Amino acid sequence: MRDDDTAILGAAEERATAPPTGPTDDTGLPQSGPAGGASRRPTAGGGPAGRWLPRIVMAGLVLAALSLRPPITSLGALLEEVRDGLGMSGTVAGLLTSVPALCFAAFGLAAPRLARRWGPGAIVCAGLAAITLGVAARPFAGGTGGFVAATTIALAGIAVCNVLIPVVIKAWFPDRVGPMTGLYTMALALGTSLAAALAVPIAGALGGSWRGGLAVWAVLAAAAVLPWLVVARQRTAAAAPSAGAAARPEDAPLRITSSPTAWWLALFFGLQSTAAYITMGWMPQIFRDAGVPAGTAGVLLAVTMAVGVPLSFVVPRLAARMRHQGPLVVLLGLCGLAGQAGLWLAPAAGAWAWALLMGVSNCTFTLALTMIAMRATSSAGVAKLSAFVQCVGYLLAMPGPLLVGTLYQHSGGWGLPIALMAGLMVPQIALGVLAGRDRRIEDEA
Repeated sequence: MRDDDTAILGAAEERATAPPTGPTDDTGLPQSGPAGGASRRPTAGGGPAGRWLPRIVMAGLVLAALSLRPPITSLGALLEEVRDGLGMSGTVAGLLTSVPALCFAAFGLAAPRLARRWGPGAIVCAGLAAITLGVAARPFAGGTGGFVAATTIALAGIAVCNVLIPVVIKAWFPDRVGPMTGLYTMALALGTSLAAALAVPIAGALGGSWRGGLAVWAVLAAAAVLPWLVVARQRTAAAAPSAGAAARPEDAPLRITSSPTAWWLALFFGLQSTAAYITMGWMPQIFRDAGVPAGTAGVLLAVTMAVGVPLSFVVPRLAARMRHQGPLVVLLGLCGLAGQAGLWLAPAAGAWAWALLMGVSNCTFTLALTMIAMRATSSAGVAKLSAFVQCVGYLLAMPGPLLVGTLYQHSGGWGLPIALMAGLMVPQIALGVLAGRDRRIEDEA
């Protein structure tokens, strides 16, 4: 084990066995950061449970991250087989590519309220159970309607996990937000890449059954439920504020829409999500139209996704050490602009370079998640900010891939779509610089 990991575990264990002191916020977790005094997090008491709980939380974060994207990327890899097997129309198949963003926005809004009632750990556990149920049921639900309904159940689980995992990181590891976000997003990128690469071979190994190729990912989600069952059971009575405690300014209701930083971050998140969806959905076609073989175009997309695995661990650690994350925003944005310029000028000649550059640029997602945890002082603030940013951001991202497809169809080439991609990158950089300033939403709202 590396020294950094030992330090994370050591600090987490020390807080896990500390007595439950101090006020709590409205997520049911102790406040952390300046608003709550010294950094604190959920307690489990002394003994073996207290010593092991931080490790269980870390394992839960990794397993959850590995489980959150395979329901989406495995479907993309097998969509043609699903359409043929269910007799699904092209319109419904196209709708399925937009449903994730819509569900992330709609169900993510409910996450903070559910967390206040039951605790973030319990809701993440329930979300993973919903993913397990939806992924296991949808191939056998019978017809297009059942498939879409089961997929929606899985996406609802993904949505609440998307919102609340940054809250868990902030609460359990307040002084290790960067490394823990990096660990989470690295596992997220790994799960995304593995599902995209293995869905078709797994289906082939199971006798050519697309149903098996989709349902097998429920096993991973079911395994992720187990550590969160332990975490959910550790929510103690210490999470409630002491009776008669004096009200303080930071306990006042937080109007998230009054915070300029929340808006900058939401718009930044939306534009980076737009760029990522366009890249994942259309980059292989850009290469194929330029004469790159279909198999190679698929490998190039896999390379783009795989670049995010190591960088997703590095970027949050760098961001956490910076008071202003603007320079990182600019660097990643310039990589995206360079990759888009290459796709326009010489898509086939420099295909591998453009794939790498686009992969580096996609790490803006990791940076955005880190900034969510850094722009609030309490777990309650992170919960509200995460829900707001992801709701607004995913709604903003929905039209992007459809608009690119429309421009491609009507213009007969990739000049206008790539120009749109580059044009959106400019405000993304500007908004990211604004969101990266050393501000806290509690101070603004």
